[in-house]
Amino acid sequence: MNWDQLFFLRHEILLSLLIVFELVADLSDSSARQSLVNTTIVLFAGLTVAGFIPLANEASLFGGMYASDDLRILLKNILNVSTLVFLLQSAGWLNQSQNSYKTGSFYLLLFSTLLGMYLMICAGDFIMLYLGLELATIPLTLLAAYDHNLRRSAEAGIKLLMSSAVSSAVMLFGLSLMYGIYGSLHFSEMSQQGAMGGSLGVLALTFFIAGLGFKLSLVPFHLWTADVYEGSPLPVTMYFSVVSKGAALFTLMLVLYRVFGQFTGVWSLLSYALAVLTMLIGNLFALRQKNLKRFMAFSSITQAGFMMLGFVNPEALGMNTIIYFMLIYSFSNLAVFGVLSIIHNRYGKEQIEDLNGFYKTNPGLSLILLLALFSLAGIPPVAGFFGKFFLFTAAASRGLYFLVLIAVLNATISLYYYLLVVKAMFINPNDQPLPAVTLTGAERLALVLCVLGIVVIGFMSSIYGYIQTVVG
Repeated sequence: MNWDQLFFLRHEILLSLLIVFELVADLSDSSARQSLVNTTIVLFAGLTVAGFIPLANEASLFGGMYASDDLRILLKNILNVSTLVFLLQSAGWLNQSQNSYKTGSFYLLLFSTLLGMYLMICAGDFIMLYLGLELATIPLTLLAAYDHNLRRSAEAGIKLLMSSAVSSAVMLFGLSLMYGIYGSLHFSEMSQQGAMGGSLGVLALTFFIAGLGFKLSLVPFHLWTADVYEGSPLPVTMYFSVVSKGAALFTLMLVLYRVFGQFTGVWSLLSYALAVLTMLIGNLFALRQKNLKRFMAFSSITQAGFMMLGFVNPEALGMNTIIYFMLIYSFSNLAVFGVLSIIHNRYGKEQIEDLNGFYKTNPGLSLILLLALFSLAGIPPVAGFFGKFFLFTAAASRGLYFLVLIAVLNATISLYYYLLVVKAMFINPNDQPLPAVTLTGAERLALVLCVLGIVVIGFMSSIYGYIQTVVG
């Protein structure tokens, strides 16, 4: 391996060094830990910037187990930007006295999951993909159970562990069938062989999609989501809904489009069914929620259903819209969770009714939450409208107008329950609303980045054009 090849591994190498740094920092005395949050944010910001250094060409390393190209670099950069905003938003939670002693171990687990997500995206065969998936999942179960003072946090960790074990078993069974059909688990060899295996190949692909369906919270693999989101610490819930979901979505996209292009009829049909079920079930359950974490859990499930609209189009347009929508969804969801985390850190509140009259004392935060919810609902002129519009376009271009109609109806339903939160902030009376909040520098910067993403991305056609260029 030469220096040029090492350059293609810069994400993984820099993140591994950061993990070692967090391990050493966690062993240091308490006085050194006080500055660990700021130091980590600065170091990860440097890693994020390094990821935007352009590549000269593609690379295939370790006997084809690891692959790198412009598209994979773009996907990792999206995860990095989302993680950087997450680090800014979680700084306040980690600086609280009851959490400060475990800052290093929190970052150690967090970056270990991100490293696993890198390997999932850059996998050149299913062995590397599965190793990355397990590396991304196991530390997440510990993060879900991180608040050892709460019983529900331990319950969330156990539920996530059990559901992850089931999803891994389902996926491994599908991979074993694939190996029996193709005689190989390398993506390049499998894609060159064309359609093989008949109904057995369809069954293997179905099991693989089901395995990643757990990670994406697609119906009917969504049952763990609400309980885990509610029981986990709020920053961990934020990470689940954005970064973890993004990694699973990107991995599924790369495998379906680049490896199983010969099965487009099969996975397009499965995507159709999953999209309808996920949008409908997610919306119906979101209507009933009073707890903000559970509310955002079912909102996340619904948004996953919209993401599946891109998969019904097996052409490049489908990939373009999936990446574009995930980018917008990341900023929108991070903005919502950013405001909710500020409220939870100050006052420990997480019910929708706690937001009654919030606009009176915190107009700025109320407006940011309004923009983010409108973006998730797809209301113009914020970026979420353009994201959903391109998803609908991808489905309509295949003549699936009935699916588009179902999606539009579900978008209308989602607008209703998002407006319930807006109504609580701006209309519902409250003689004693939550007091005014003074933001820290990290919180302010994170919210500014989210607002810029929500407002600007939809109007910058160059961003969508760049995604088209990278996808090719």
